[in-house]
Amino acid sequence: MDDPGQLTNMLVWVITIVIFLSIFLPQMFKIMREYERGVVFRLGKFQATKGPGLIILIPFIDKVERVDLRVLTINVERQEVITKDNVTVGVDAITFFRVVDAEKAVIQVERYIAATSMFAQTTLRSVLGQFELDELLAERDKINKQIQTIIDKNTDPWGIKVVSVEVRDVILPESMKRAMARQAESERDRRAKIINAQGEFEAATKLVEAGKMIEKTPTALQLRYLQTMVELSDENSTFTFVPLPMDFLESFRPRDKKE
Repeated sequence: MDDPGQLTNMLVWVITIVIFLSIFLPQMFKIMREYERGVVFRLGKFQATKGPGLIILIPFIDKVERVDLRVLTINVERQEVITKDNVTVGVDAITFFRVVDAEKAVIQVERYIAATSMFAQTTLRSVLGQFELDELLAERDKINKQIQTIIDKNTDPWGIKVVSVEVRDVILPESMKRAMARQAESERDRRAKIINAQGEFEAATKLVEAGKMIEKTPTALQLRYLQTMVELSDENSTFTFVPLPMDFLESFRPRDKKE
């Protein structure tokens, strides 16, 4: 029969080893996914950037910061912006960015996601204030590109690449919506009047050309007279028209006394 004291000692050793492994193994081994990198600090000093896969650390001496390399999305909350022509609008946007240098993202800036979000808000207000309302509504792609360039340039020292910026919505005051509706209605009325005037001008031009043609060719007036009679006969079948020569009435005109 085994000595109870030996069994107790073995049990103590097993428990000690289990506790040791449960404490030290998580500190020694870390698994980084394909889209993750680990920034390792040894006694507070930058050591290396490791991953993906299994990385080995010195327990209680090495510390690791995980960094996600996937494209991240920041929803820039609605901002009150005064445009160049003094119109107050509400604008929100979406910023897409990713970390290209994990070391800089951890060391050069505190909480790089929050810092990028705050900078995007400031840039959005600054850039949109340089455009008039019509430009803001019509040149969305140009504005998006300009905002992206500014944010990307200033976040580059942080190891961050801004993929794109999209101005999502522009909210106008109700008074401005009514003013724009009246403007659009007036513009449509102006175009209708211009089209009508152009039609009258073209009709008058054609009448002048027709008069000149009839003046040069008198038989054209006779043909037009006969054509009109045919058209009236089709519409009013109860009437009968008897065509007369155009010079028929000339015989009833008083002759000149000298003749």
